[in-house]
Amino acid sequence: MEITFIDEQALVTPEKISEIETLLNFAAAHLAIEPDAEMSVTFMNNDEIQVINREYRGKDAPTDVISFAFEEEGEGEIEIFFDEENALDLPRTLGDIMISVERAKEQASEYGHSFDRELGFLALHGFLHINGYDHMTPEDEKEMFGLQKEILDAYGLER
Repeated sequence: MEITFIDEQALVTPEKISEIETLLNFAAAHLAIEPDAEMSVTFMNNDEIQVINREYRGKDAPTDVISFAFEEEGEGEIEIFFDEENALDLPRTLGDIMISVERAKEQASEYGHSFDRELGFLALHGFLHINGYDHMTPEDEKEMFGLQKEILDAYGLER
């Protein structure tokens, strides 16, 4: 899977970026995502993610992770169907994940586990969202959080 990492403020070490890339590729294999799929992960601070949270979610506060799935239909959007014969051979674009490194550090401290675990958890949480999982209902939450734990445990990134 092709992952573009954006870290304009150098908030995360290259080693941590590599660890996140390995985890997300592990998760992609677990979900049987096409190997040529594409996505991005942006690391930012609380101020930056607060702007996005305010503009796109109407919540004027920093948050830990925001994801934008490309394959989700937005309100009022019309689904586009392509003729199979004329379909372009393009890689699947999953979406974008934005992570507040500041919130990850704060939450790691609050929850009593490592920054690595929290950063991995947030990256995986966003990854599941861009692949159609959510936690809006108790049933959906049970499914998503169960899958999240299953992948983190299998990968070896436990609490």
